[in-house]
Amino acid sequence: MSEPQDILKPRFAQHIDIHCPDDRAYWAGQFGVSGDELKDAVKMVGSRVTTVAAHLGRQAA
Repeated sequence: MSEPQDILKPRFAQHIDIHCPDDRAYWAGQFGVSGDELKDAVKMVGSRVTTVAAHLGRQAA
């Protein structure tokens, strides 16, 4: 019996694909922000995870 995949991993470890609903949900959850807050952050600083984390004042996962 295979294990359920409760947590979807992002497609890319270093960049946030804001157009992918699963990636957006994953990173929003990791940073403790809404999808819209994440989208705004990516628009302001780009899609690199560490840059978005710094902008949000959060630790990159």
